[in-house]
Amino acid sequence: MKKKLKRFSLKNKTAVVTGGNGFFGKQICESLILNGCNVISLDIKIENKLSKKSYSQYLCDITKEKEVYEINKKIIKKFKKIDILVNNAALDFKPRKNSKSEFFDKFDLKKWNDEILVGLTGSFLCSKYFIKSMIKNKKGIILNIASDLSIIAPDQRIYSHLKSHKPVSYSVIKHGIVGLTKYLAATYANKNIRVNSISPGGIEQKNLNKEFKKKLKNLIPLNRMAKNGEYVETIQFLCSDASSYITGQNIVLDGGRSII
Repeated sequence: MKKKLKRFSLKNKTAVVTGGNGFFGKQICESLILNGCNVISLDIKIENKLSKKSYSQYLCDITKEKEVYEINKKIIKKFKKIDILVNNAALDFKPRKNSKSEFFDKFDLKKWNDEILVGLTGSFLCSKYFIKSMIKNKKGIILNIASDLSIIAPDQRIYSHLKSHKPVSYSVIKHGIVGLTKYLAATYANKNIRVNSISPGGIEQKNLNKEFKKKLKNLIPLNRMAKNGEYVETIQFLCSDASSYITGQNIVLDGGRSII
């Protein structure tokens, strides 16, 4: 049993997490550190630093290819290798009252371009450069963070009282992330590089609109949103050797929302 448990360990592994300073990004970093991983957070800001020796932060705009290229060189020079990449960065969306600019027929082209640039282009650029170390070492893991809305359409009725919509860009990005996952998994399987994605549902937060939360919970068979840290074990599993025969998969963690 002890030998089997060792397969969950990330000791001596180096992981890069994009958007590591955000709400979910911080949880991802902590979950990997708990399993012994050396974690490097990439973000456009540095704050709320975790007080861990195995944690580093680098400023990087992942939408700019030159910055990603340079940060990859810097990380390889210092840490010698990259074992794991977690593509998590995205422009955050929270439901707001009277935000009619989120409606499809009023959605701004610049907002569309900006959000896709971070959520999709950023994931493409990071994968393009950080995978080079994995190819060289003939081993690696990429975990892409999608959403339950990567497999279902948003139910705009849960935003009706706010007179707002979930924006089209969010759905397109998250569907695209799953497509990127499958493409990379199929392309680099012969290099022993595994690529998966997770599609989590919403996480319970105090500042979320009460009516919105009530409507959302009614769509979920478990009748609740995810608790803080509830995705930790799945992230640890997919980033470890315990999931060594899993690649190209999108693991849905939505409390059953997508099954009905």
